[in-house]
Amino acid sequence: MRHGAGPNGVMRTLGQYMLGSGATFGFFMSIGSVIRTEGKSPYSAEAFARARRQPIMIPRQQPRRPEDAS
Repeated sequence: MRHGAGPNGVMRTLGQYMLGSGATFGFFMSIGSVIRTEGKSPYSAEAFARARRQPIMIPRQQPRRPEDAS
């Protein structure tokens, strides 16, 4: 902070910092993804199949009218 952004300027220094942070985040995210999907568990296969199936459509019930209630 004392000497400013240096010879590269503010935008280039900020861009390098953002790129480095994004690369670090991507690296650790990829490690987490590999760890999470490494085991071929039957539970994960079943959960994936349930998530990919067609949604169940439940018909809407008609609201009751006050004069129909007895």
